[in-house]
Amino acid sequence: MPVAAPFTDPAPGRVLIVDDSAVARAVLARIIDGSDRLRVVGSVPTATGALAFLRDACVDLIVLDIHMPGIDGLTALPDLLAAGRGARVLIVSSVARDGAAGTVRALALGAADTLVKPAPGQRLRGFEAGFIEKLERLLAPRERPAAAPVSPPPAAPIAFAPGPDAFDVIAIGASTGGIHALSHLLRALPASMAVPILVTQHLPPSFMPYFAAQLAILADRPCDVATDRMRLRPGRIVVAAGDAHMRCVSVGDGMGAIRLTTEAAPCGCMPSVDPMFDSVAETFGARALGVVLSGMGRDGVEGARRLTAAGGCIVAQDEASSVVWGMPGAVTAAGLTTALLNPRAIGELIASRRRPL
Repeated sequence: MPVAAPFTDPAPGRVLIVDDSAVARAVLARIIDGSDRLRVVGSVPTATGALAFLRDACVDLIVLDIHMPGIDGLTALPDLLAAGRGARVLIVSSVARDGAAGTVRALALGAADTLVKPAPGQRLRGFEAGFIEKLERLLAPRERPAAAPVSPPPAAPIAFAPGPDAFDVIAIGASTGGIHALSHLLRALPASMAVPILVTQHLPPSFMPYFAAQLAILADRPCDVATDRMRLRPGRIVVAAGDAHMRCVSVGDGMGAIRLTTEAAPCGCMPSVDPMFDSVAETFGARALGVVLSGMGRDGVEGARRLTAAGGCIVAQDEASSVVWGMPGAVTAAGLTTALLNPRAIGELIASRRRPL
């Protein structure tokens, strides 16, 4: 069984490579060891070997291939996450392409990010820079907002405003780590819950059909990619198209409709959470619940400010359960969150249709 390499400097991130190709493992190890912030402490050809390694060693990052003999990477991913005790997983595979069903599934299962492995003979220069950038970003314990340190409110107990059915729409914004968080949130929703759900997730356009299909399975409810003038329907999920912002407008039936726009957003993202929150505030006001899940940056802060000013409510994912606490941390630092909860607890809150105080 592989043995973790000894080291005394606690600064470098400890990386485990899991890939059935000896050549790939050697190339990845050479690239990683060229970084001052990273160090390879294990290299194994199978998922079984990785689980055995993790019984005796602690790592910060796991680089995981998908196609391997025996247990494939996607099948092993939940067990590796559990055995890794907080280690973040970067999928590096030839099939981890934008829009690929396996890529979306990996993110939904808990992978922090994905990267396409170069084909044999392909130049490595571009790959090396992207590979190290992703690993070093995931190595950061948490991305914190630039504002002053926050004292998060307690996760429980939560006080509720009196009266049921507090929300007519749920608007969810997410980025890095958000798909995994969404999967836990959506599984907590009962089939009987008929509130429309809007989701803006930072993903390229080619991901969106697979992403919507994955959410439909996870939530056991219909999920559509947003199109212009699409009506909101009870119990359905609508995800933002990857090449346009998703806005909500009133059409007089009490439910609203989608309008797609492409103007520059303050955060620079496309799609952006800010226009979604801003338009939901205008259309639904105090009858809207905004949710900010794991993600890098500050997208959602300005829209959340508008939503809370209109009487709506913002709930954010807590730091402990976030892959990156940038977006939820930013809305929390701005004083806009009513509660900080893990994704399943957010789902249970949504299912209750009650407003936290």
